Amino acid sequence: MSASAQPMPHWVQAFLEAQAAELDAATNTQLAYARDLSDFADWLARRGLHFASCGQSDVEAYLISCEAEGLAVATRARRLSAIKQLFRFAFEEGWRSDNPALRIKGPGKSKRLPKTLSTEDVDRLIEAAHTHGRETLRNGALVELLYATGMRVTELVSLPVSAARGDPRMLLVRGKGGKERLVPLSGRARLALGDWLAQRDRDEDLAKKNGKPASKFLFPSRGKDGHLTRQRFFVLIRELAVVAGIDPTTVTPHTLRHAFATHLLAGGADLRAIQTMLGHADVATTEIYTHVLDERLKALVLEHHPLADKA
Repeated sequence: MSASAQPMPHWVQAFLEAQAAELDAATNTQLAYARDLSDFADWLARRGLHFASCGQSDVEAYLISCEAEGLAVATRARRLSAIKQLFRFAFEEGWRSDNPALRIKGPGKSKRLPKTLSTEDVDRLIEAAHTHGRETLRNGALVELLYATGMRVTELVSLPVSAARGDPRMLLVRGKGGKERLVPLSGRARLALGDWLAQRDRDEDLAKKNGKPASKFLFPSRGKDGHLTRQRFFVLIRELAVVAGIDPTTVTPHTLRHAFATHLLAGGADLRAIQTMLGHADVATTEIYTHVLDERLKALVLEHHPLADKA
């Protein structure tokens, strides 16, 4: 059976394997591609179509149906990106003679500004992490590191313990696509990291005495991933927000990443430096934080300028 005649799940699996091998695509990215392409395959199958035979009009009709379902702009843009990459892969493999999604433009990106926190909110959140619950050393290290470095949550929870050895001034972080970058650590973050590392090593020594294998992660867990999961950290941040007196619906691990960038920019940091620390491939992605500051400055003038219309 020729590759083009294979069932659509075979196409998706081959594409994902190539992505993993050639681009070292992150697990979360792989899962998102798999979901998006499976949804597209199901849509085609219900209409008697296949990846090998559908045309540009079919892809466009699928995207229209996604919009009709009320899917967010970002979701639709991601689905189109996955479809384009699948067909590019199929073209390179000789499974198709064209890429039917090549000329389709994605939906316009939302200009919604990222949610962030004030420095006072962050201080209260950090204090809650250091004082609330049984895992205060771990929680304190998690929140201090996240705010001090602006890491993505996946990068943080999957940090190898080797990265924290020797009281480092900088952490080596493995980001999207396997790209590595160095992020500096503040004094507070280093202290919190050192305290947690000492506790973690004591726990690990005890576990080894009980016959359990040593963990390679800074924030180990008994789950299948071997480290604290993104989902558990998300719940933890919400719990800490409640303790800190902050609306928990406004706080996620990503909110602290936004706070890191916004507060640095407000303090006069260079946009290119922030781009490097965040691991953004394009400075245009980082520039959204200048809009956050624009909104804050506008609100400041309207509230405090003597000639502002108080009405």
